[in-house]
Amino acid sequence: MKIGILTHQYINNYGAFLQAWALRQAIAGLFPEDEVQIIDYVNLKHFIINTGGWFRFYKNRETLKEWLQKTRLPHTFAKARRQHMVLSKRCFNAQQINALGFDCIIVGSDEVWNYKDSKGNAELKFGIGLTCKHLIAYAPSVGKVTAEETVPQYVIDGIRKFKYISARDDLTEQLAKRVTGKAPTRVLDPTFLTEFPRADARSGKKPYILFYYCDKLPEPILTQIFSYAKQHDLDVLGAGECDKRYSAITINLTPFEWIEMFKNAEFVFTGTFHGAVFSILNQRQFKVYLTNESRIKKVTALLNELGISNRVIGSDFQFDLEAMKSEINYSGIQPVIEQKRQMSKQYLKDAIGSAKK
Repeated sequence: MKIGILTHQYINNYGAFLQAWALRQAIAGLFPEDEVQIIDYVNLKHFIINTGGWFRFYKNRETLKEWLQKTRLPHTFAKARRQHMVLSKRCFNAQQINALGFDCIIVGSDEVWNYKDSKGNAELKFGIGLTCKHLIAYAPSVGKVTAEETVPQYVIDGIRKFKYISARDDLTEQLAKRVTGKAPTRVLDPTFLTEFPRADARSGKKPYILFYYCDKLPEPILTQIFSYAKQHDLDVLGAGECDKRYSAITINLTPFEWIEMFKNAEFVFTGTFHGAVFSILNQRQFKVYLTNESRIKKVTALLNELGISNRVIGSDFQFDLEAMKSEINYSGIQPVIEQKRQMSKQYLKDAIGSAKK
């Protein structure tokens, strides 16, 4: 059987790359006799806007040296896709995907069902125009779209074409239930389903605090964190991002080098879904500061699901690494993750396996 994965693999973003790679790896492990490819569909508008963003210069935050490293990231991601992803022939529309003759297509993960995203929204990710008879949704996200909003007819028609539907967050679950009348299976993000290859660490020799897009964190809290790091001989680094105040430039990372940054961090501050995910996967103590509405919904759902909803930074936050080094009891969380991991894999077994019947 020929199995295809339709997602946002073309975006120069660590979470987008790793969830696509992980889903293909998980499915290939479950169905070793079958051909499993990531469909190399590219939404040109989304790709161009995303790539162009890496060339913006923020003079208050970056030096020229940091900016030059940042502009190399699109090339780094392109090389990583060629080296590590099992991709189909390049496609730009549904007709070209249909011509590849997939027996089963899995749509997900990432915000593939965020129909309000003017950059990345594509009707074919709701199955529109696809002739494959066996469509499966694995952990798609609708971003910040709520079930109470007016839903376009193509979204309704598309979702109803899917043989199996799962969700990774509350809002996607609510939308799917509204459209189909049935609650979808709740599953984990694909990054929870497989092991990742090790890479050389890019973090230096000193212990460090790690940031990953903790946007708009109030200046007094930032100042306090940097002061604490200086007093305790800690570096402060960014995972694939840059700031003049960081101890070193660690922005031009491969996806697997990016994971190593989390694996070795003393503490993580992030404002993103996959920043929280890889903190959890690497059993790091972490805090989140969420300002993007879509991220608030996704990250909050994940933290609530795992029983660690106290990770949000409040206005009275005071950083003390020693006091916080055991705030999250990972020995209690791991059984929860493992149970959900097995349920998620079983969903894939059942959904994809039904295409063979």
